[in-house]
Amino acid sequence: MRTVTALCLGTASAFMATSAHKPKLAARKATETLPEGEFEYRVAILGDLHVDPRDLDHTMEGREHMKAHNPDFVVSLGDLGESKDCTESKQLYAGTTPCFKLVRDYFDGFGVPFDVVGGNHDLEGIDEFNTDAENLEAYLHHLGKDTPQFCHEIAPKTLLVGLGSTKFRDATYTSHEVFVDAEQVKWFEELVASKPAEEGWSIFCFSHAPIIGSGVRVLQENHVVNGCCWLNHSGGATTRKFIELVRKHRCIKAWFSGHFHLGQDYQDSITFPSVDPSEGPYPNRGSCVFAQTAVMRGGASRDGRQQSRLIRGDEKGFEICTIDHKRGGIVRLDATISYTDENHEVGVYAHGHDEVDEMGGDFLRVYSPTEGDECFVDYDNDGYLDATESTCVDGQTIAWWKLSCGRVLGVYDGRLIEYDPSTLAPLGLVVGQDELAGRRIVVVPSGEESCQVEGADGGREVADCETEAEEQAVCLIDDATGSVTVVQPNEDGSYWRKIVRNKIVRMKEKRRVEAAARLVDEIFPAHETDQPTVFSSWGPYTQISGTASKTRVEGVTSARAPSTTKLGEVKSR
Repeated sequence: MRTVTALCLGTASAFMATSAHKPKLAARKATETLPEGEFEYRVAILGDLHVDPRDLDHTMEGREHMKAHNPDFVVSLGDLGESKDCTESKQLYAGTTPCFKLVRDYFDGFGVPFDVVGGNHDLEGIDEFNTDAENLEAYLHHLGKDTPQFCHEIAPKTLLVGLGSTKFRDATYTSHEVFVDAEQVKWFEELVASKPAEEGWSIFCFSHAPIIGSGVRVLQENHVVNGCCWLNHSGGATTRKFIELVRKHRCIKAWFSGHFHLGQDYQDSITFPSVDPSEGPYPNRGSCVFAQTAVMRGGASRDGRQQSRLIRGDEKGFEICTIDHKRGGIVRLDATISYTDENHEVGVYAHGHDEVDEMGGDFLRVYSPTEGDECFVDYDNDGYLDATESTCVDGQTIAWWKLSCGRVLGVYDGRLIEYDPSTLAPLGLVVGQDELAGRRIVVVPSGEESCQVEGADGGREVADCETEAEEQAVCLIDDATGSVTVVQPNEDGSYWRKIVRNKIVRMKEKRRVEAAARLVDEIFPAHETDQPTVFSSWGPYTQISGTASKTRVEGVTSARAPSTTKLGEVKSR
């Protein structure tokens, strides 16, 4: 067994555990430096465990599969426990003390050093802990960690670096956004800047969710529409910070993530720094290979696959492999990355496998825009854009375009989606299938004369139209009713709707409704129906669901709320 050096770089996290009773020896700790000349290494990577104490067969079997490949180190990508009542306590199991203790014993069973990055469910002990800080302290304490992040030297000038989520109750929007706090980001930025590729450094990064710009497969109907797809998804500039660091610091050679519960057989479960020119433009991913990691337990899989990752490396480069738990833990080589002598850059060669080839190249392929593809729509000479080519949107419509303000919108799977301008990665839902079906999308200029509005006294006022980009209106046209809906941007200029809110807020709303239902039973004991009728009213919100599915708001985006602007008042071009 090799010895791995645990590095303490940068400042301690603001979320450092305060307990004086930490485990005496964490399995991940190291006390000696690496032996001179020892370079070969193997790293086992576990996706979302979602351990369920009632169903441990796959979890334990998977550990034996991984141990058979003799890893020197184990990295868990978080989401340690199942987000259900697994103990008949009427509490979620994820994020609780029993969960942390069970997974700690599980990791110790590997018999080699390990470390963990927190996922979006790892601070979900909402009935046991009142705050994220308390929950995080317990997480760190039981797993033998000092900080949410980690850094270990697995071989000379070869680092394993992890960033963990630190927010759940305090999330501004959905609690399932994987959020890395500002201090970790600062620590990470300083770390990668201090380890230049020109000096021979190689860094493997780990986070629960992938970073925007990675190009890995995502689930539009779940993580994209809910705003929890990427690391720090709703953070604006912070969201893009990670890909900017990858592009700048070519010491970052690979980045592993989980979160989506998808297998490793898809074409885009691994993405490379460069692509064949026939497949599209250079994606600008620095020197980094991005790899999606699946799940071990069948009950947590979205596509039936049960797989983990294995890195095998030496001074010449590294291999990314799949460990297939449904096939007895066999290993499959997925990619070989070789270092060059000149500047320590990487060359990538993907290896085909029979089971993937049999599925065909389009097996569950998800569309993402690329510069110059056939789905891009441009403006006519008058500045108008017919996004859907005079046809109504349906489930087969695929189109994308750029607004003059720099934002990027597109239609896919019957939804209007906003994409990140730099990476063309999906940001979130703008208009849902419920509101978009049967409508056309047209973009028209809305500046200059259109800035004249009717004042309170009936006179005409001219608004300040001095903007950096031409104003535009994104219009949904309903030919059947003769109505047009204008898709207004958010106050920050973005378009994607942050519909799903903090889970704690939604849980309290649900409890209020349940209390009202009990009151109905008391007031109307002889009610004709079995279920009491209870309605809720909100401010700007319209649902307590944890999934964004609808954008239509009755009385706002429907015919009940006609515009106060009369058709005759709109000047023609």
